[in-house]
Amino acid sequence: MTSTMTADQITAHALRDAMTAARTGNLARAGQIAEQALVAGGDVVPLNAFLGMVRARAGDAAGSIRHLRVAHQGKPGDATIACNLIAALADSGDQEGALDVATLALARADPSLRVARYRAFLAQSLERFDDAVEAYDHIVALAPNDFESWNNLGNARSATGDTDGAVAALERAVALDPNAAPTRLNLASALRAADRGAEAEAVLRQAIVDFPGDARPHHDLYVLFKELGRDPPALEAIEAAVALDPANANLQFKAAVEYGLVPRVEEAERAYLAALTLDPLLTDAYLGLAIQYEHTNREEEFAPLLARGEAAGVDAGALAFIRAMELRRAGRFDEALAELDQVPAEIEPERTVHIRATLLDRLGRSDEAFACFSETNRLHAEDASDPLGRAAQWRGVLEREIAMMTPEWAASWRPPDPAPLSDTADPVFLVGFPRSGTTLLDTILMGHPDTVVLEERPPLNLVDERLGGAEALPTLDEAGVAAARAHYYEEVAKLATLRPGMTLVDKSPLFLHKALLIKRLFPRARIILALRHPCDVVLSCYISNFKLNSAMSNFLRLEDAANFYDLTFRHWEAARALVPLDVYPIVYERLIEDVEGTVRPLFEHLGLEWHEAAIDHRRTARERGFITTASYSQVTEPIYKRAAGRWQRYREHLAPILPVLQPWIERFGYSL
Repeated sequence: MTSTMTADQITAHALRDAMTAARTGNLARAGQIAEQALVAGGDVVPLNAFLGMVRARAGDAAGSIRHLRVAHQGKPGDATIACNLIAALADSGDQEGALDVATLALARADPSLRVARYRAFLAQSLERFDDAVEAYDHIVALAPNDFESWNNLGNARSATGDTDGAVAALERAVALDPNAAPTRLNLASALRAADRGAEAEAVLRQAIVDFPGDARPHHDLYVLFKELGRDPPALEAIEAAVALDPANANLQFKAAVEYGLVPRVEEAERAYLAALTLDPLLTDAYLGLAIQYEHTNREEEFAPLLARGEAAGVDAGALAFIRAMELRRAGRFDEALAELDQVPAEIEPERTVHIRATLLDRLGRSDEAFACFSETNRLHAEDASDPLGRAAQWRGVLEREIAMMTPEWAASWRPPDPAPLSDTADPVFLVGFPRSGTTLLDTILMGHPDTVVLEERPPLNLVDERLGGAEALPTLDEAGVAAARAHYYEEVAKLATLRPGMTLVDKSPLFLHKALLIKRLFPRARIILALRHPCDVVLSCYISNFKLNSAMSNFLRLEDAANFYDLTFRHWEAARALVPLDVYPIVYERLIEDVEGTVRPLFEHLGLEWHEAAIDHRRTARERGFITTASYSQVTEPIYKRAAGRWQRYREHLAPILPVLQPWIERFGYSL
């Protein structure tokens, strides 16, 4: 290169020779030629653009970016230089810097749409979804058949909350390429977000047909059903997903959780163990398995589980959580508290705070315990399912039914007192406000060889739903009653085998709300009413860690719990005022003082012969497997009296609700 050559000539000659060197793999020589041309006065834009490419190919990311920046500054409207700089910055991890180069103005000026695609992708990656939507809108306006951009536009619109726009974009993407399974799943997700659950289900079911070997539509159907509170089909969906992809630890874990809720204990344990075999570091599987061992009173399994987790190198905080559960079972409360101090906030936050509360309670540190119980409930109240709102709706239903239950309403019933269905005796119903001793009672009854006990299972609720609730009772004629009874026993048969002569005990505390339905369908039904001091009951409900269905959500605030108690017994008393009920009360405080003296008369009332082994509730509890109620651990202990009168330790905290409870305290023979 001579001093008489122009800048353009220097540049042209240099690039020709440099590209020849690059094509032969001599990147160092190519870079040297371009650098010399810059020194000789060549054009800084093309030479730096070339050097940026060479440095990138040589693995010199910083050098590539340096040269490309110079080239971009010299010619900011050049889309190729801009795209190379954007790619170099993104590859180096500087997505923000890359997006700064991919401006909206440059994207709109680039007819190739390369800058727009970069801008859309980077904005979406950085969760700047409004920018992503703007870029994707520009792309699909000029490339209306680009199904990938329509798909990405739909996802970006979903992230901005534009659910209708998201659905429209994803429907267009599916129409352009119906064979893209991920797009179908994205459409179903957008429909879910738009509260169009039925359409989401239809999309997923069609995806299952069109992609028969793909587990993902089944998994997403499971997620949809869980959001809708449809647990039985959710379990079917996750089972189908696992069948298609059994080596997926996440699917195995979710199946384990669902089996545990049913509860199908052995299948849950197998699924948890399968998940841990596939992913030995899956923390949630260790936690889920530990909680299952807790609910099945298999505390001897904690030590092997801890050993397995330690050997695998599981997070120390998760192991501390399990160790705290083990120590609590062993009565080593101070040591358990020390272990909880090692549990990170993100590991089972509600359960961790609740365990801390129970330990403080057992140590007599009542004010600290109450603060932790309250924090547990505050965390639960933040659940996306709006538990406080659902609780209020439940109380509203009770208020409306109480107002409806007048003598005039009862007089409007069609008369029948139907004959018993075949030779089957009417069931015994065990009711009582939650935490009134119903689990202890059902465990004792379960220990009798001539009983079948259903523990909070759905048959009566399913019948109630089919009939249409309490409002439908007056319209039931004799045929309707017979059909409803038949439906009840069909559902019972799915859960238990009733041999001739056996007594069916259907236990569900809040069947207190269904006294009229029970009387309507089973006129000769006997009802066991569990009673306990209202203050102890409400306190125990407030400090229990219930599954947040609409009823149990009433226990997240003390005032709601007290109002729910009041409404429940107003409902019960209104029913008793309308129809005669065969009610046998069992008082918790008497039961724990004299089990045999309390249970013998109950057995006589039920027509059961005395069976000494039935009062060995600990043996029965250990044999019964998974216990679904909040009393799972207490029923394996000897009869204890520490919970009777416990409310006195928390009297100051209960003071605001005592006026609501006082009429029932007096009504049931208790005092303050």
